[in-house]
Amino acid sequence: MLGGGQLGRFFVMSAQKLGYKVLVLDPDPNSPAGQIADNHLCASYDDEQALRQIIDSCDYVSTEFENIPAQTLQFLEKDLTVRPSSKAVSIVQNRILEKSFLKENDFPVGDFIIISNLDDLQKVELSIFPAILKIAQFGYDGKGQIHVNNKEELEKAFTKFKNAPCVLEKKINLDTEVSVVLARSNNDEKVFYPLVENQHINGILDTSIIPAEVNQEIYDETLKIADRLSSALDYIGVMAVEFFVCQNHVYVNEIAPRPHNSGHFSIDACDYSQFDLQVRALTGMKLKQPKLIHNSRMINLLGDVWFRGDSQINPAFNNIKDESIKLHLYGKKEPRRGRKMGHYTVLGDDPEKIKQLAFKTKEMLLS
Repeated sequence: MLGGGQLGRFFVMSAQKLGYKVLVLDPDPNSPAGQIADNHLCASYDDEQALRQIIDSCDYVSTEFENIPAQTLQFLEKDLTVRPSSKAVSIVQNRILEKSFLKENDFPVGDFIIISNLDDLQKVELSIFPAILKIAQFGYDGKGQIHVNNKEELEKAFTKFKNAPCVLEKKINLDTEVSVVLARSNNDEKVFYPLVENQHINGILDTSIIPAEVNQEIYDETLKIADRLSSALDYIGVMAVEFFVCQNHVYVNEIAPRPHNSGHFSIDACDYSQFDLQVRALTGMKLKQPKLIHNSRMINLLGDVWFRGDSQINPAFNNIKDESIKLHLYGKKEPRRGRKMGHYTVLGDDPEKIKQLAFKTKEMLLS
């Protein structure tokens, strides 16, 4: 597993449960996945000696996040089964390539302009505003994004990004945001989780509602697009497709070439989690169609929960007594504001009761 964060940690758990041994490559000596892996290579993702050690000891390779260098995947692909492929990851890890791929393949996508240099700023038409300038690579959880309302603000934002290549996206008046998490095998077998409705705060996922509270037309259309998109990318593994919903139309926002934060509900609410399917797709096992056993809400726990002003505290996790609340902490060494430290999932049958319990639990942890 290339990457040792919480997604890698959950993968290690699923793989070990199925009898596999896992080597994690991550430069962080305290990586959450490395703590529980059978072997932790503490090295950079382009360390050739570490990569050769992976070739000597592993059969399959997957990624925990999209910013693993594509060259690393290409190097490993010569000798090992790498899923998803370097080709698929290289498209999705760059917003310019991703947006261009979506548009060229007739997927519904909002208006955007590619900003590669200062000269491109002069070609921007006023009709694109208000917009969001997004850096092409290494942006996530609201980082690498600046809202702009005119050319002056755009020029300042581009300068702030040190003139790095960007995508300028016209803002869409959202009704809601949803995501599809799916798995695809090397035999083009596909399985889907129920559509997830997502609520963000400051660009970071806060709450996921399962199943999404949208009409059947939106539900069917998003799964249809995600299905076609996984085939167009020839994607093997677990992936997530994020959508904007606006006036009964859907637009692809972005693609995550890995399990997704919004799919964490599957650990407790389904018979097969997204990480179980990641292991199966990677190793060529037959996929299992996951069954939703409980309706649920997943709430992210950011490092902010550990702070009261400038003071750091231990949140009252021991006060969570209700058996319908499933708490997961990621084993990260220290909390930081905006850092994903864990999540909890509230299970049940009645969506309103789930909502109230999720809210009360969050209030209790923040009090």
